[in-house]
Amino acid sequence: MERIWQQQYPNGIATEIEKPEHSSLTHLYKDSCEKYNSKVAFSCLNTSLSYAELYMYSSRFASYLQHKLQLTPGDKIGIMLPNLLQHPIVMFGSLQAGLTIVNINPLEKSEILAHELSDSDCKAIVVLENFAAELEKALPKTKIEHVIIAKIGDLFSFPKNIIANFTMRYIKLAVKKHHVKFPIALSEIIYNSDLAAVESSMTDINSIAYIQYTSGTTAKPKGVILTHANILANISQARSWISSDMKDANEIIITALPLYHIFSLTANCWVYFSKGANNFLIPNPRDIKGFIKQIKSLKFTAITGVNTLFHGLLSHREFSNVDFSKLKITLGGGMAVNKTIAQSWSSVTNCHITQAYGLTETSPAATINPIDFEFNGSIGLPLPSTDICIKDQEGNEVEFGAHGEICIKGPQVTSGYWRNEAATKAAIKHGYLHTGDIGYMDKHGFIYIVDRLKDMIIVSGFNVPAIEVEDCILQLEQVLEVAVVGSEDEHQGESIVAHIVLKPKTKLTESEIISYCHKKIAAYKVPHYVVLELELPKNNLGKIMKRKLRDKNSTNLHGAHK
Repeated sequence: MERIWQQQYPNGIATEIEKPEHSSLTHLYKDSCEKYNSKVAFSCLNTSLSYAELYMYSSRFASYLQHKLQLTPGDKIGIMLPNLLQHPIVMFGSLQAGLTIVNINPLEKSEILAHELSDSDCKAIVVLENFAAELEKALPKTKIEHVIIAKIGDLFSFPKNIIANFTMRYIKLAVKKHHVKFPIALSEIIYNSDLAAVESSMTDINSIAYIQYTSGTTAKPKGVILTHANILANISQARSWISSDMKDANEIIITALPLYHIFSLTANCWVYFSKGANNFLIPNPRDIKGFIKQIKSLKFTAITGVNTLFHGLLSHREFSNVDFSKLKITLGGGMAVNKTIAQSWSSVTNCHITQAYGLTETSPAATINPIDFEFNGSIGLPLPSTDICIKDQEGNEVEFGAHGEICIKGPQVTSGYWRNEAATKAAIKHGYLHTGDIGYMDKHGFIYIVDRLKDMIIVSGFNVPAIEVEDCILQLEQVLEVAVVGSEDEHQGESIVAHIVLKPKTKLTESEIISYCHKKIAAYKVPHYVVLELELPKNNLGKIMKRKLRDKNSTNLHGAHK
């Protein structure tokens, strides 16, 4: 397909990215630490690390991995940490040692932990002590040789570190007893100034930097292979798009999405680190009150988030009192941003939500809207050096405006799945990644998501996009959240089930919701069942896990029938 989207590129944005100026992510890391050594690199819980301090601690960690644990380039290390200062120290140090990183959700349960750690052949893992008990259950099924344990207060000054660790363990009771054999304290590593110098590891640009497991919202997690070249390409693509809105060593980005997720890892950590920014880490974004208190007077310049995060912030009465005077970029991704929420955000912050799109398999960015565009529901234009086409079920490209599967090709796209040739062949065909997302491209090259293949509900032969039903229900002012899924039905193929969370102190019946839908959408798109929920299951990014709702419906479907 002709790259018509390039005609819509803002002035100054090249259609192709140049050859990476860095030979590896480690090279980029060292370069930034030298260039911005006195600037603040990361801030969290009233503590900050300069680029120079970060490099010192990460180098000590790298040395320990090389000289004490005898890990060699290409070995795998798991990182099971929330957004704390320990995370960048461990991540950058692991890369300095030439290791491949396996990012692990700290909230994951032992069964999934065992799968991800054994599948990836991890030899070592760094875990916050709060989650060590769950990890312990998984260890017998893995090849883990070394467990390094971090504590909440590792980077705090005395006596704050003692108080924080004591509070976490004995007052909040957030640390369960565990019996991990021969645990290594992270604090003893990073404060050990007697460690030998790090041996330079000549990392090839095509070597694996991360094995990033998919969230498992629709299937069992698969390990996505992401090379140094993949991530470096995506950094270049993102920087080319937003460079005019960024100033070296002058940005503060709010990092509420977890660094172990590919969205935050690339967009917040790597892109902004390369520009000398201060990454302001939020360990627990679900604590909206605490979140707002931390950023209230910060004068941050950028923030990333998902629809549920934006909604949660907007719903709190204190959010309008936050200082937005320097905010230039709000990046939305991970899931579709709702139009109403986008409009409210713009009204409160005076900054549009720029919707972007990508997958773990694309490092993650594949498309993005121009930064100064008002929200239009589109996921934007393909990034520089990225080709996107829309294909039908037979693999043929469709015309502009016609629906089909979004397929992506570019330097940021994975080569495949770790030890899963079948999944790789199913996803990557003729050089294009088949995303499983249904959408269309308009005549200007802007792309719109219609639905996930899994989220397309088929009722008596009619295709019903779940997102269309969800958008309808969200127009009801009493509705806080909604997720629409299909449930097997022997008479019509599938039934439409709407799982709904109402706003506090509001009332709405199942029949009232169904009646409203009948007024707004075609009869065959109206939910057959409405289930009022206290909350919806979400993954670490805040994305609704529809798989769990489908599983629930298959055994316990209840609610009001149409």
